[in-house]
Amino acid sequence: MATRPEITGRKTQSTVTLMAYSIEQFCQAHGISIDLYFKMQRQGLGPATMKVGSRTLISVEAAAAWRRERESDAKNFTAAE
Repeated sequence: MATRPEITGRKTQSTVTLMAYSIEQFCQAHGISIDLYFKMQRQGLGPATMKVGSRTLISVEAAAAWRRERESDAKNFTAAE
């Protein structure tokens, strides 16, 4: 039985560490819709982005900073109630 990907047509697992998300990947990873992502960007609550050619990317560091900010805002919001 053939197990080589070039014969079976199966994709191999990538060993490359992801260093930046596309908008779609970011939304999938964080469980939010693309519409919510753009709404948050308009409100100034989205993650920092970078342009690479025509692509908009979000670094893993920017994603982590965004999560920390959202957590901090949530804590401050509940403390104010």
